[in-house]
Amino acid sequence: MSGQYMAEEIESRYTLKSRSIIPDEKDELLDAIENMVSNGVDVILTTGGTGLDPRDITVETVESLFEKKLDGFGELFRAKSYEEIGAAALLSRATAGIYKKSVIFSMPGSPNAVRTALGLIIDELPHFVHHVKK
Repeated sequence: MSGQYMAEEIESRYTLKSRSIIPDEKDELLDAIENMVSNGVDVILTTGGTGLDPRDITVETVESLFEKKLDGFGELFRAKSYEEIGAAALLSRATAGIYKKSVIFSMPGSPNAVRTALGLIIDELPHFVHHVKK
């Protein structure tokens, strides 16, 4: 449900070049990201795998790729989440960064978290891409 919402929101404003559903497996996530980057994808959005369960590997996996981290995304996401859900926002490990001139945003998998995250970034995506492609 979250992935579908995200795809629809992106398609309503931009070109959706790729969409994949992968298990919580480090190698599959890395392969998917490398494939998207090599195919010229400017922005990669991930949803899910950002929790505290042992199977939640998204944050560690994507952050290992980052050439630069965009700390503000996680900070702002948690602040906005705190307004919406209170102290449970502390459980969020949403993150973002730059990898090979692509911007990666990783957000929790709940529909509400995806709505919150996209609300913060969707209008600014061209601005991010502009700066990363310089």
